[in-house]
Amino acid sequence: MADLVPILLEPHGPVDSGLTQWERIAPEGLTAGEPVQRGHNYFEDDTSQLSVGVWDCTPMTTVLEPYSVNEFMVVLEGAVTIVQADGAAETFKAGDCFVIPKGLPCSWQQTEYIRKFYVIFDDPSGAVPADPDTLGVVRVNLHHALPPIGEQDTARYVGAVPDQHLANVFEDASGQFNVGLWDTTDMHTRPLPFGRNELMHLLEGEVTLTNGDGERHTFHAGQTFLVPKGISYQWDSKGYVRKVYCTFTPRA
Repeated sequence: MADLVPILLEPHGPVDSGLTQWERIAPEGLTAGEPVQRGHNYFEDDTSQLSVGVWDCTPMTTVLEPYSVNEFMVVLEGAVTIVQADGAAETFKAGDCFVIPKGLPCSWQQTEYIRKFYVIFDDPSGAVPADPDTLGVVRVNLHHALPPIGEQDTARYVGAVPDQHLANVFEDASGQFNVGLWDTTDMHTRPLPFGRNELMHLLEGEVTLTNGDGERHTFHAGQTFLVPKGISYQWDSKGYVRKVYCTFTPRA
């Protein structure tokens, strides 16, 4: 059986097909606009709870209501303002990364065209945050100073143990969906099975992933790709690498 491969997300969808027009957003969910939305779903996991893709849309403003999923987004073009029930508002522009947690009462206010990558975790567990009053939209500070990663399993490395740092900025109420920042010096690993789904948005550096069939896939700063759960791969990078990650580790 052929091994899995990493999936590169293309900003305008697949070269041969682009984006597909999606169903219209129901008028009762809007307070302004007649939006036209398009998208392409690059990946859906075997639990049918996780989906990853690219989406664009013309201007709209939605009604204030609890967000129905956990969603991580990388804004590729345009801007959106997320307004919470208490009136707090934050605007996200091209290059920004952020999370809207499931259950957050908010309105999506978009006065221009927008395009984004998304990772959606549609959690059916009914888990709620330990302190719902702290629920809010989460901006990923791309320049965050990262603490050392701590003790590591050094057996997985080939050659020197890399110097790594990590800051997890969001974990959903179920503990399965995480977003954060990570960096490393030169890193070379042995081929090992991967136990989670992970979207990687490279901020700096270059990495080559080689799967169990020997296929090599190289990714550069500015690219976004998904490493699917179950793939066996080795990581090879020279120099400094920094990324935003979004992981989904389903409970057994």
